[in-house]
Order: sequence, then C-alpha cells, then structure tokens
Amino acid sequence: MYLLRVASRHARACLIVGLLAGLTLPSLAAALADWLPQMVAALLTITALRIGHRAATGAARDLRWGLASVLALQTALPLMLLGGFALAGLGQTPAALAVTLASAAPALTGSVNLALLLRLDAGRMMQLMVLGTAAFPLTVLPVLALLPQLGPTSEVALAALRLLAVILAATGLGFVLRHVLLPRPTARQIEALDGASVLAFCIIVVGLMAALNPALRSDPWAVAVWTVLAFALSYLLQAAALLLLRRGPLHAVAGPLAIGAGNRNIALFLVALPPEVLAPLMVFIGCWQLPMYLTPVLLPRLYERMLCND
Repeated sequence: MYLLRVASRHARACLIVGLLAGLTLPSLAAALADWLPQMVAALLTITALRIGHRAATGAARDLRWGLASVLALQTALPLMLLGGFALAGLGQTPAALAVTLASAAPALTGSVNLALLLRLDAGRMMQLMVLGTAAFPLTVLPVLALLPQLGPTSEVALAALRLLAVILAATGLGFVLRHVLLPRPTARQIEALDGASVLAFCIIVVGLMAALNPALRSDPWAVAVWTVLAFALSYLLQAAALLLLRRGPLHAVAGPLAIGAGNRNIALFLVALPPEVLAPLMVFIGCWQLPMYLTPVLLPRLYERMLCND
C-alpha cells in the first residue's frame, strides 16, 4: 500500500522511468509485448475501480457532445489531414499514412489515466474513450475508402469490436469490484489506486516500445524524424482542441476532448496492415508513446492556463 501511494505522489517520474525502460531494456520490452492485451485489460479494470461507476454513468448522461466530438475527431479530422497531404503531393507517403491512421483512431485506452494525472474529469474521458471505440467501425469507413493499402475493411472493424468487448468487460469488472470492495474509499485508498494505475500504465509502455530500440540501433535518423512527427501531431492537436473549446459551450469537457484529440489508439490498425506497411508504422507506434506518456509531464501548465476561468 505504501509503495502504491509513493507511485501516486511521483506519477510523472514513474512515467519517465517507464519510457526509459522501454528504450534501454529491449529484452524486457520484447517479453512484455506478448502480454499487451492482458495488461491493457488490467489497466482498464484498475482505472474503472479508481473512478467508480457513478462518475462514469454520471458523465454518460449527455451523449450529444460526445457523439459530435467522435465524428469530428475520428472522421472529419483525418479526412481533412489526408486531403491536405494529397494537395501537397504527399498523399502516398508513410508520414501521411501514419498521421491519417493516428487521427482516425479512437482515444487511447490509457487516456483516462492521463486525465487523472492532469486532474481532469476522468468520467468524461472514459465516456469519450468508450464511445469513440464503439463508433470506430463506422467512423473509420470513409477513411478506409481513401486508404485501400490498409487491407479489408472488415478486419479493422472486427479489431475495433474486439477492443470494445475487452473495454466493456474490463471496466465492468472494475465497477463491480468498486461497488463490492470499496463503496466509500478513503483518501489513502484512492491514492493507492492512483499509484496502482500509474504503475500499470508504466509497465504497458515498456511493451509498446519493443520495436523502438532495434530501430534506434539500425536507423536513428528515421527514429528522430518519426519522433518529431509524433510530438508535433499529438501536441498540436491537444493545443488546438484547448484553444477552440476553452471559451465555447464545451468548456466543461475541453480538457478530456483535448486529451482524446492528441492521444489515439493507433495500434487498432495493426491487425489489418500488410507487412510492407506495418514495418515503418511499428517504429512510429513506438515513437507515438513518447508524447502521450510525456503529456502529464510537459503539458500540465498548458492545460491549467487554457482551462482557467478568467
């Protein structure tokens, strides 16, 4: 219990340790990569246990903003970006494919943890993540129509449905455990749950970065380029969402929407990509973890300034 509370108090440092472990311990990263689905499910259960069903169901009462936001983020945005690449003559480049896929994916399964670390509404964030994943098989169809190199549409849709089933089962288990074991958790118990969530989040990133260490050895320049692209895409989307929403009718959910805009579950597409497309994107996926896991470290002041009531 004490160790978990320490992890909660030093959450940002723990995230950096996780990233460094993923970069410097390739054998451990490769071993953990095989357990990513199970670790993601465990993280979701812990997160649901932490926030409780009341927060999540309370946030789910108003779906109007959520549905419109999912369509904007997962369909309109990637089509706009792909159109921009096409106008620039870059529509067939790996960078265009990576940016389009990242912007078409639903919010990262760990986005709720990012919301907790930034002290934002985790219930709203879980709503957006679940809703985006549920709608993904439909929102991705227009994007797939313009990216035939991704393979059959049915495979991507089935991957999204499998992920949705895992999310619902894992969060349901977490809500049940919260109701049975911790109906009224104390402040120390909440802190311990925060610590458990942080540790699970850090362990997962080690496995997600399994492809990055070999790439650093073979082609460090390519890794540097993919890293710059990943940071630019993630942080510009978050900043743009905050800037556009902070003074409008969606001010109350601007924080969760910004996290959802810049932290996407691109790994959903891996099951449908042919090998020749998969190789460069695996390096991008490894690089994609860097801005996401560093969001609570590098962007807390941005969120505070943009969301303050002035």
